[in-house]
Amino acid sequence: MENAIAIYTDGACSGNPGPGGWGTILRYQGKEKELSGFEPNTTNNRMELTAVIQGLSALKTTEVPVTIYTDSKYIVDAINQHWIENWQTRGWRTAAKQPVANRELWEQLIALNQKFHPTYIWVKGHSTNEYNNRCDALAVQEYLNHQA
Repeated sequence: MENAIAIYTDGACSGNPGPGGWGTILRYQGKEKELSGFEPNTTNNRMELTAVIQGLSALKTTEVPVTIYTDSKYIVDAINQHWIENWQTRGWRTAAKQPVANRELWEQLIALNQKFHPTYIWVKGHSTNEYNNRCDALAVQEYLNHQA
């Protein structure tokens, strides 16, 4: 859809935990912007969340529909299956009564979701989606760039 913003995201880690990177591509009206970053000691889930947060944080308008494409079932299910609301109801505890990992990132994402109201769509990772593959390459390049 030409009048919507598409955000593609991916995160990667060398070890879990270990050095990690994230990549995001924003597409709007035929233009693209690539963003990426690095963390020295992180997890794959943190990098996946960071990619989405950074993509949404880069937006300058709330007037355009936003769709996020990610290969993270964890993120898509947390949003679309309302896990986040359940976690909050249980005092940020999982169904197994364990603390929710990465709560501070989920809280950032909640605030951004309330601002931009994005739609979340899962895409198969390492497959035929060229933008997801590019995001993966950006994420991997970030942690490779920081190896000793």
